[in-house]
Amino acid sequence: MTQPSFATHEVFNQSPPFEDVDLFAVDRPLVDAVKANGGAAAERELSQFGKTWGSAAMADRGRLANENTPKLRTFDAKGNRRDQVEFHPAYHELMAHSAQAGVHNSTWTAEGKPAGDAAEVIRAAKFYMVSQVETGHLCPITMTRASVGALAMQPDLLTRVMPVLSTKSYDPSFAPWWEKRGMTLGMGMTEKQGGTDVRANMTRAVRDGNAYRVTGHKWFMSAPMCDAFLVLAQAEEGLTCFFMPRFAPDGSVNAIQFQRLKDKLGNRSNASSEVEFTGAYAERVGEEGKGIRTIIQMVQLTRQDCAIASTGLMRSGLAHALHHARHRSVFQKHLADQPLMQAVLSDMALHVEASTALVMRLCRAFDRMPHDAAEAAYMRLLTPAIKYWTCKSAPAFLYEAMECLGGNGYVEDGILARHYREAPVNAIWEGSGNVMCLDVLRALAREPEAATAVLQSLAAETKGLPGAGEAAAFIGKTFRRADGERVARLAVEKLALLAAAAALNGVTPRHAELFAATRLAANHASMYGAVELETGDVRALLERALP
Repeated sequence: MTQPSFATHEVFNQSPPFEDVDLFAVDRPLVDAVKANGGAAAERELSQFGKTWGSAAMADRGRLANENTPKLRTFDAKGNRRDQVEFHPAYHELMAHSAQAGVHNSTWTAEGKPAGDAAEVIRAAKFYMVSQVETGHLCPITMTRASVGALAMQPDLLTRVMPVLSTKSYDPSFAPWWEKRGMTLGMGMTEKQGGTDVRANMTRAVRDGNAYRVTGHKWFMSAPMCDAFLVLAQAEEGLTCFFMPRFAPDGSVNAIQFQRLKDKLGNRSNASSEVEFTGAYAERVGEEGKGIRTIIQMVQLTRQDCAIASTGLMRSGLAHALHHARHRSVFQKHLADQPLMQAVLSDMALHVEASTALVMRLCRAFDRMPHDAAEAAYMRLLTPAIKYWTCKSAPAFLYEAMECLGGNGYVEDGILARHYREAPVNAIWEGSGNVMCLDVLRALAREPEAATAVLQSLAAETKGLPGAGEAAAFIGKTFRRADGERVARLAVEKLALLAAAAALNGVTPRHAELFAATRLAANHASMYGAVELETGDVRALLERALP
């Protein structure tokens, strides 16, 4: 018997999924920025990585990890404490793929020294591509990589940890770190009463032989199934950094008790916990009372990743918007061929291209800073400024990308809604906007000569670009004002824009000219597309964004 058909219409004029693509090869601004900053030798490796992470299978893992959120199991069926978090298998698969590619440790040697060459640039390109697929699992990846910067302040501990931390293995088993094939590290810094002001922390650490016992709490401690955490606590000499493993040296579960998981706007595949320590075992990292100094390089590394991730999110938004516009017809014409949509997409492409050039230039500074004082100064001054600009740009940018897809961009079936919910976290994590501005002011105050040299270098690299000279003069004048803090946001944004123009000038000079003309010589409108670019420039920008 013939089955009746209930179809009421044919589905057409819908864009196909943006998947099974090489996320590296289809991104000319990324390819060129990697090459310009010393990573050309890794192009084949990055292309293979781009194919893996651009696959439909990887996109589906990202979806599953976010739809099936972590679950805290505080107690077992008999009432015994478990303090474990369960994740969907897709989350573990994402972690395994990132670890296998060294996204969590490739910037360090097996001994925990900076790897040098273009390790930061190459790793950043991978991090940027992963961010386009699933960002939640990158939290423990970031913290693991950055923690080595703090552990370097305690060489004996670093020597013990690196044989496990330096592997390309991901081992999710609940076991002592020294028994595992690989390990991840987390951080516990902020408390209820202090937040960003970690000097107000009240968690206490008391000596117990060669170790310490820590009692107190942390208000945000992400990735609670990490094998150990770097924790700030008040010791006899003041705020100190500690290494707190999930298991004590005798193999017993350490006294780390998770109270609940945060119900977050985004970043939902990643568990963020509230935790209490009830005499938890810990080892000192760095000197007592020097906790801030101990973690400073670790903080810089996490801020670097915030900027890379935000740029990756924006790149994904642009790619999905442009892909859709090339397949969707409205009024008998593809969206991508309509002048007003071209104006929007090309302006967005210019923003992403500049952001990509900028974060890769920052990574070059991280690569070279151990042996180059000028690059070290660039890193110290520009890291907070770049985090400020890129991370605060992302939410509005991703909204614009969603609008390019219309209703399809707003629903949870697509990735842009998840990207939009994800975007604010990078501006909040590791210091919000005002904190970044204050850190730029501190860098200027601590090292005025080095900071001045960085500004002079940026001015030289942007010489002749529209508005660059005026911007450089404005930045220098504003930072010298007695009331500089009051206008710090204005100056820091100008600083980031000038640095972006300089970075882009080293990759695509014509696009650096366009960027400077629309961002430095003129205040960029609050809406993308409210600029006037020549038709040839529009075509070039869009072709580079997605060939």
